[in-house]
Amino acid sequence: MSSTSDYNDLLPVIQAIPSNEVLTPTIPIDVYVQETENLWQWCKDDQSALEATGLDWNFVASLPVRAGACREAQSLWNKERNVRKKAEKDWKEQSPKAFDLRNQLVHTYRYAFRKDSTLLDRVEEIALGDTNADMVQDLNDLAVLGRNNPGPLQLIRFDITLLDQASQTADEMGELLGIVNGERQTDSETMIIRDKAYTYLKQAVDEVRECGKFVFWRNPERAQGYSSDYWQRKRSAATKETAKTED
Repeated sequence: MSSTSDYNDLLPVIQAIPSNEVLTPTIPIDVYVQETENLWQWCKDDQSALEATGLDWNFVASLPVRAGACREAQSLWNKERNVRKKAEKDWKEQSPKAFDLRNQLVHTYRYAFRKDSTLLDRVEEIALGDTNADMVQDLNDLAVLGRNNPGPLQLIRFDITLLDQASQTADEMGELLGIVNGERQTDSETMIIRDKAYTYLKQAVDEVRECGKFVFWRNPERAQGYSSDYWQRKRSAATKETAKTED
């Protein structure tokens, strides 16, 4: 089956994992999934020996499907992160122009409405805030205020098309800000599902690896296949670094 099918099939089980049992990946997901595929191929030849110690072979049989679901969950999370990163990039590039448009309109309105205290008070009210969210709301408010009071603006030969530009900019920047702020404030559902998919995969991998290491404790060649190459390389690199430091 495809990773998408694996994901869809296991999603209810993955979602049901309690929050207090969810693990955060300590190894790159692509590496962990590949190690799972390697483990699946490795332990097939040891089925009799593993089952003889009480290992439920369903853990082994489920490895490819769990790995596929985890791979798909990671892909969905990567897609979401890319959307957020693009939104952050777009915001950084476009927000200075949006703030400038907002300031330009406030400056123009203060002059155009200078003889109408009610309108001028409204302009000053709009101009109070200076946060990103304020800017988005201000642009829309200024567009509405200008459309409802075109007379004074026409007298100073104001470019009315700027009102449409303000409305459109408010919509676009509001959407970008929603993406950026939404991800900053809370863990996304996609990330939570990714962590749960990893947790579900690790549950099976740990069962198989622990059993394999137990069974083949006197057979280093077979036991090797039940260890993580990633962590072995990490430990080896750390040992070499320590040796260099001591020298």
